[in-house]
Amino acid sequence: MTASVGGRPPNPRRVCVFLSAADLDARYTVPAREFATLLGKRGHTLVWGASDVGLMKVVADGVQEAGGRLVGVSVTFLADKARAGCDELVIARDLAERKAELLARADAVVIMVGGTGTLDEATEILELKKHGLHDKPVVLLNSAGFYDGLEQQFRRMDAEGFLPLPLNNLMRFAQTPTEALEYLEGETDPTG
Repeated sequence: MTASVGGRPPNPRRVCVFLSAADLDARYTVPAREFATLLGKRGHTLVWGASDVGLMKVVADGVQEAGGRLVGVSVTFLADKARAGCDELVIARDLAERKAELLARADAVVIMVGGTGTLDEATEILELKKHGLHDKPVVLLNSAGFYDGLEQQFRRMDAEGFLPLPLNNLMRFAQTPTEALEYLEGETDPTG
């Protein structure tokens, strides 16, 4: 277990969160807000796509209101949707540069609910990790069972030899915001 001071871990992390910018149902917004509040209260920094709409706004609001820092990485064609008042804001030329900037500025990655953009970001991060191009912890937060099918697919890939390293070395699955954050902080090791 990692010792903490005043409820904060001794080494705050910069946590990249990949997630949707859509307005979503409470079964997704409530756990996202809970994770964001925990992140901010425990002194971590949110690194995210900088959008001030939908679920991205919910998470940024939660982190900021709980005292955490915001590092946004937008892209030129979405710059008009970027959140004002970030502690740091980067505008990338294209989506490839944006993904590289997000990963470079983070110590860990959380994948929350999202659509094709979130899946694109997640699979690229996992592919880079698979090839040893980063060793940052990656956790998929499976709110309301959203990623049950994807988790099943990853477990099948692992069981049938499609992954060059064990799935638990590539990523972890968490069912709750607390479980996701504790894994990233090294306090617990969720069963993967």
